[in-house]
Amino acid sequence: MPIKLITSTQNPFIRQLTQLIDKSRERRKNGTFLIEGAREISLALKGHYTIETVLFYPEIVSLEQVNSLIDQTTNTIEISKEVHQKLAYRETTEGILAVAKAKDHSINNLSFNTNAPLILVAEAPEKPGNIGAILRTADAANVDAVIIANPKTDLYNPNIIRSSVGCVFTKQMATGSTSEIIDFLKEKNINIYCAALQASKNYHTQDFTEPSAIVVGTEATGLSDEWLKNSKQNIIIPMQGEIDSMNVSVAAGILIFEAKRQRNFL
Repeated sequence: MPIKLITSTQNPFIRQLTQLIDKSRERRKNGTFLIEGAREISLALKGHYTIETVLFYPEIVSLEQVNSLIDQTTNTIEISKEVHQKLAYRETTEGILAVAKAKDHSINNLSFNTNAPLILVAEAPEKPGNIGAILRTADAANVDAVIIANPKTDLYNPNIIRSSVGCVFTKQMATGSTSEIIDFLKEKNINIYCAALQASKNYHTQDFTEPSAIVVGTEATGLSDEWLKNSKQNIIIPMQGEIDSMNVSVAAGILIFEAKRQRNFL
């Protein structure tokens, strides 16, 4: 397939891509988003995402390297330094970007290949960096799914993709309201364990070998009452310092890896 060249930052397609980077509304409307970096693109492909277009800056990455990463029938565009600087989100970049189609992350699309799934749920996380860190934890622990309740941003925010180093593509992901997610977990007979201070027991005393959803909230506000009312058991990480909470991604890591320890998967 012939390689097209785009040198102007005012090109209509490039202007459309900058909108995808900057505005979640445009990502939702178009059903597409931008991925930056060879590793991230590779993980998206492994996650069965459809890549519509690849853009590369030949001073950093060669066409041969691009072709080794993607199907050569994929629409491929060479871009100038100016266009690359316009689109590149990271200071240290690899000279390659891809336009990908978003997936449907409805809760009912989740399916499990095990009788005892382990799910990580985060309610209303706001900071993309925290979401990215949670997704990296989920990938490291190989959980069966990550669910974001009452999301404050879409999953294809460039900061989430960057901070998750592509782990947004590696696990099953779903979003929904707290009510929808609780109904789903109950329908699937998945035990709900909420990280909370109220009526809680030490996390390591619970049996996470059964179907389990570990639910974490924000450090500032914690979990909503609806979660606490539907929890099989609230769990707590004992704190030995002066404060009574820790970063949500750190807490999620401690709780998830305790579940993995119990399942002898470490």
